[in-house]
Amino acid sequence: MKIAVYSIAKNEEKFVERWAKSAKDADYILLADTGSTDRTVEIAESLGIKVYNIKVDPWRFDDARNASLALLPADVDYCIPLDLDEVLTGNWRDVLEREFARGITRPRYKFIWSWKPNGEPDVQFYGDKIHARSGFRWKHPVHEVVVSTGIPQIESFSTDLEIHHLPDSSKSRSLYFPLLKLSVEEDPQNDRNAYYYARELFYNQQYSEAIKEFERFLTLSKWDAERAAAYRFMAKCTDDFEQKEKYLFDSLGEVERRETFLDLAFLYYHRQEWELCLGNIKRLLDITERPMDYISEAAAWDGTPYDVGAVAAYHNGFIGLSIEWTEKALEYSPDDERLKANLEFLEVPA
Repeated sequence: MKIAVYSIAKNEEKFVERWAKSAKDADYILLADTGSTDRTVEIAESLGIKVYNIKVDPWRFDDARNASLALLPADVDYCIPLDLDEVLTGNWRDVLEREFARGITRPRYKFIWSWKPNGEPDVQFYGDKIHARSGFRWKHPVHEVVVSTGIPQIESFSTDLEIHHLPDSSKSRSLYFPLLKLSVEEDPQNDRNAYYYARELFYNQQYSEAIKEFERFLTLSKWDAERAAAYRFMAKCTDDFEQKEKYLFDSLGEVERRETFLDLAFLYYHRQEWELCLGNIKRLLDITERPMDYISEAAAWDGTPYDVGAVAAYHNGFIGLSIEWTEKALEYSPDDERLKANLEFLEVPA
């Protein structure tokens, strides 16, 4: 079998070598450069990577990726679209050879999207971008996805295959807003596009428009986790306490997630409604298995719930519980001076 790694790139000189090293076991590595002005092309070519210069105008990510896909040899079996800020890990080729022998056309893999400050994985989910050479193309101007053009999509789910996302946080999101608007205009019934566009409206502080788009999204979507997240975003779009509370209750009505209970705990924390705050932290901690999806947020799974819960426990008169949870919060943040001071205060005899 033959495996190709391909990507589009612009001004990625600091990532090229790391990216190429992770892909060295591929039979073919291709970089479609879209106008770099740094040393991206020079470095890639020095590493033996096949580089093509392409121009996509007006810019859209699916057209760029389809152009790069079209440049791959026809006899490739698997195509791995690997962005320059991503790396393949472990014996990835062995896994793909095994999946190919089973007739898999869409081998899914563990995608670690973000990392905790201590270097441990944070948000992770099953990625779905690896695909067979024929019968697939990219769709949507941004947040593009691989879609089948007619061949059967035979999927597998493997945690033995991992791709790590190691992003450049300095990159601008300025392209996303207009391209997401275009995505919605082109495919108004697509719930995924509606969600991302509503979220981008929120990021751009267009709160009333974000609520309208999230409401439209809710008429399209069936995935409870994303629907619950939409209600959480809507709660962030208003300062009205009762409306914010209602949105969060609606979120729980879709599916009970740690993230929503934490939002409610913070809501009551700021109003000093300590009993309600404590109750939501307890319900949060009853959820012990972190979902493998991108909706999962670090704050709901690190020491934050114990920190908030410790304060609520103290105000409810549960000093022992407050000490226990402050100690738990310190396990996640051992150098936090505020938590250390809180624990010292709590341990002073009454």
